[in-house]
Amino acid sequence: MNIKPIKTVDDHRAALKEIEALMTAEIDTPEGDRLDILATLVEAYELRHFPMELPDPIDAIKFSMEQKGLTPKDLEPMIGRLNRVYEILGGKRPLTLAMIWRLHEGLGIPAEALIKPPLRRGVAG
Repeated sequence: MNIKPIKTVDDHRAALKEIEALMTAEIDTPEGDRLDILATLVEAYELRHFPMELPDPIDAIKFSMEQKGLTPKDLEPMIGRLNRVYEILGGKRPLTLAMIWRLHEGLGIPAEALIKPPLRRGVAG
């Protein structure tokens, strides 16, 4: 099969080009197996060299609201009364552990993103 680790930008580029050529490969064929292995190697290389930053918790909540067509009123069961929802969305009040859990369960936002310290909003610095 002659597959080697991806160590350089050129290796990465070559692997992506080969993956593109193998995209129509059938599962459980030599080509399909090669595609699977190359995709795993590329994923490992990209995780190491291009790590994804978790979003700001408030941005994650607002994005989820936008995607689901929700209003602040819809967050009341997860956060509390409407004034509390606005305080959270405005960055004036931190999320509690109970809110994080309910937002994770209710909106499907990864808990890791909700636990991250929020960006400082409205504060010159």
